[in-house]
Amino acid sequence: MELNLTIKKFHEGLQKKEFKAAEIAEDYYRKIAAEDEKIGAYLSLDKTDAISQAKKVDADLSADKEINFLAGAPLAIKDNILIENETATAASKILKHYRAAYDATVIKKLKEADAVFLGKTNLDEFAMGSSTENSGFKITHNPRDLERVPGGSSGGSAAAVAADLCVAALGSDTGGSIRQPAGFCRVVGLKPTYGAVSRFGLMAMASSLDQIGPITKTVEDAEILFNAIKGVDSLDSTSVDFKHKIQDPRFKIQGVTIGIPKEYFQEGGLSKEVSGGIDEAIKSFKKLGFEIKEISLPHTKYAVACYYIIMPAEASTNLARYDGLRYSRIKGEKITNLKEIYFDQRGEGFGPEVKKRIILGTFVLSSGYYDAYYAKAQKVRRLIKEDFEKAFDPSANGVDVILAPVAPTTAFKIGEKTTDPLEMYLSDIFTIPVNLAGLPAISIPVKKESGLPVGFQLIGKAFCEDEILSIGKQYENNV
Repeated sequence: MELNLTIKKFHEGLQKKEFKAAEIAEDYYRKIAAEDEKIGAYLSLDKTDAISQAKKVDADLSADKEINFLAGAPLAIKDNILIENETATAASKILKHYRAAYDATVIKKLKEADAVFLGKTNLDEFAMGSSTENSGFKITHNPRDLERVPGGSSGGSAAAVAADLCVAALGSDTGGSIRQPAGFCRVVGLKPTYGAVSRFGLMAMASSLDQIGPITKTVEDAEILFNAIKGVDSLDSTSVDFKHKIQDPRFKIQGVTIGIPKEYFQEGGLSKEVSGGIDEAIKSFKKLGFEIKEISLPHTKYAVACYYIIMPAEASTNLARYDGLRYSRIKGEKITNLKEIYFDQRGEGFGPEVKKRIILGTFVLSSGYYDAYYAKAQKVRRLIKEDFEKAFDPSANGVDVILAPVAPTTAFKIGEKTTDPLEMYLSDIFTIPVNLAGLPAISIPVKKESGLPVGFQLIGKAFCEDEILSIGKQYENNV
């Protein structure tokens, strides 16, 4: 069964009365029942509320009421984003019985737009991973090749979109967790500027790096979903009020320069397939009239090491709240002392990757090591951010956007990298610098006839999502 709907196609079909929102929601649930057992994209479904919401949209249309562009659109939500009264596990056994007490701000905005939530998608536990093999409940498979990973940590959301088990999805990106799975699954993934989208109601891993964003079938859909969730939020002090301007369509060819960072092709160990795909994308942009210029981001080689100090440090602090008292896994059992709580709740509830990062984070923040590791990593982070600022500096003949690979390889096989943590961590080598600098970036599939999916990312200046989206649409519509 092929539904093959984008947000735009779905909205147009509703308006033309080609189908009803409730009918499409039912179709998606039938498709999920038939196909998701082999993919494992969803952790939970909410059919009752979804169908009820879809019927409400149908009633509004029947009454000739004006509806939002997202009204009735069947979306999938990563299971670290809170929906009131729905399970919210972050794919961790420690939260197996937890139900959210409130809506995340992005969910509140989507509810106001009358969107429909089909269910919650699988992820690496607490968003810690690059393959969705670290989930406490199941492994998600890549719909393009079931023997391969979908990427991570938003692998469930990317797989759901790629397998047409939803119209679009939300994910979160801390070091590449939207863009890398989007690249592996041949879909589009947007990581907004840090602060462009509220993080209130997102289960925190690394608070200075986390960002919610859309995973969609087209760049146009990514823009629609981003516009629906962006904006300042009084409940998130890091969110920013910025004006999203509509870019002049002539932007695509008039004086726009795309920077190609030489270090990304020297340091990252690009596979032949990825290198060939990126070359094709660069050639396509040249044909579209963009100027291509080599640039340097010299501190790129330190990004992974820097990230794996800052991220575990923040994660160890954020995950301290799961102390076995407020989010208990055990119901009705008597605990006699604090040690039993920790061993029964945290020892058994957290998976090995989460434990590893908590221990590492606690170590780099400990007395005698803070300055040697965490403080130094923050200084390196500043240098990485300055690299981007220099590359974009108009007074120094800087570029408008940067084009880079999303990952050094195509999707690898399930189990291939689980015994080598360093090799797994290096799969995010090209995405991590963007999070450290707080910039927006979008992963777009390279258009090619055969082989596994290859993604390239367009990196923009802070709060200039409109520019990378505009350029992405030019590629999508003209190549």
